[in-house]
Amino acid sequence: MTDDDIVREALTWLGTPYRHQASLKGVGCDCLGLVRGVWRACIGPEPETMPAYTPDWAEANGFELMADAAGRHMTVVPAGDLRVGDVLLFRWKPGYPAKHAGILIEGDRFIHAHEGAVVALAPLDRWWRGKLAGVYRWPGRIP
Repeated sequence: MTDDDIVREALTWLGTPYRHQASLKGVGCDCLGLVRGVWRACIGPEPETMPAYTPDWAEANGFELMADAAGRHMTVVPAGDLRVGDVLLFRWKPGYPAKHAGILIEGDRFIHAHEGAVVALAPLDRWWRGKLAGVYRWPGRIP
């Protein structure tokens, strides 16, 4: 699997409506569902079953569930070593757990799903970089 494979697959999700806990291209997904769908297309079966989660799960429990799961199945990458195709995790406020995910498409753009919208591209601008909580590289990734 190459960087281009990941980007190509992620872009096929553009326009998919936001649906909490969903992960079905063209039908609905949330930010985690987008990453899960790209995983299935590029790597194979998901490595673990996702438990049900509420929209406020991160605030409710305070645990780094998303970052911990990413760290179990992907390689942690320093934020300064971003590469196209990397998974980006974001936290809304300092001290809060990471609860939003996207995939870097270009050096300054990423793809993500957010509530009330569709899967879309967004600039990885100063605001988003300030919320960056972790960068992860897919397993088996080759340059």
